[in-house]
Amino acid sequence: MAEEKEFKNLVIQGAVYKTTFTWKFENRVNWEAPNPNLIYSFIPGTIIDIFVKPKQKVKEGETLLLLEAMKMQNQVRMPFDGEIVKIHISKNEIIPKKFLMLEIKPAR
Repeated sequence: MAEEKEFKNLVIQGAVYKTTFTWKFENRVNWEAPNPNLIYSFIPGTIIDIFVKPKQKVKEGETLLLLEAMKMQNQVRMPFDGEIVKIHISKNEIIPKKFLMLEIKPAR
């Protein structure tokens, strides 16, 4: 005997549809907006150098640290004027992708 599926409402641009969801869809990780005050690694690599310290004021575009990945040194720059709150990495540390490196706060 076939299993009866439960119909659920799906809203797309204001239109309501009755449908069934797959197991994969039901158990997906919900998307969250990124926090602009947290800087994560965009690629796995090694921290070559850190140019900032906690409580340091930094201008937009200044280099915060060097991340070496695939034999290339990538500069991680400050996205806006602000202050360094906390540093979660150390020099010569090997980090994975999406690793929290720095916490920052915008200037007032």
